[in-house]
Parts: sequence; C-alpha cells; structure tokens
Amino acid sequence: GCGPGEPIARNLRETGCVVTGIDAAPEMIEIAKGCFPDATWLVSDMRALNLNATFDGLLAWDSFFHLSPDDQRLMFPIFRRHAAAGAALMFTSGPSFGEAIGTFEGERLYHASLDATEYRQLLDSNGFDVLDHVIEDPECGRHTVWLGRLRR
Repeated sequence: GCGPGEPIARNLRETGCVVTGIDAAPEMIEIAKGCFPDATWLVSDMRALNLNATFDGLLAWDSFFHLSPDDQRLMFPIFRRHAAAGAALMFTSGPSFGEAIGTFEGERLYHASLDATEYRQLLDSNGFDVLDHVIEDPECGRHTVWLGRLRR
C-alpha cells in the first residue's frame, strides 16, 4: 500500500499530480491524511480494489512484492481496470522468481517475485507495453523496477 505517503506522495504532489493512496492499514492512512490532507486516502486491500475510476499513473512501490505469487498474478487485471488509456504503471519486484522472509524493524516480512518472463507476459496480456525494467537499480536502493504503459 501507500504507507504514510512519504516521500512518494510529496514528490508526486510537487510535480502537480493528484494523489490517491490505498493501504490496508488504517494507521498508515491516518498518518498520510495528516501529512497530505488534500489528497485522497482509502483503506483497502489492493487485491480487492475496485474504485470505479481510472488513473493516469499507477504505482506499487515496495508493496506489490509482499503479495504471494498467485496474488501478484491476479493484480494485473486490477491494474488494467484502474488504468486510463496510456497510463503508466510502475511497480517493484524481486530480481528473480522466489519467496523470502526478511525483517523490517524487528518484524518478519514476506517477499515474493515472479520471474521477468512471466511479468512481461502478464503485462502484455493485460494491455501494457514494457517501457523499462531495471534489475537491482543502484540509483533506487537496488530495487528491481518495472515501468509499463497501457496501450491506447
């Protein structure tokens, strides 16, 4: 989810974007509302998202890879349903297929990733062209980043 909105919501808003953030944790949404009261913040599980709206950009940064491989596969039609014609989709994944348990602030944290070929197939079959794919980008904290655009 969007978490507390910092720093991504701030950066997007500074460039003139209208921000809608989704997180399953009500406490994260409350923090985001306090920091950015003029943005839209919604408590929801991304796997069940149905906003009856489309957006010019969709971002799943440090959130999507916490879903199981099966749930990740099911997210691509949800991305498609919420993407306006020509919309950008950016998400982070693992560098290769697998599952891992890490830690964050002393808590166990699940991570999963499909392989690059499957992500490309899922993007294509849901109407997205891959514009870029950078594995463990040194300029982004070694995140593996995908950028797609919905075909018009």
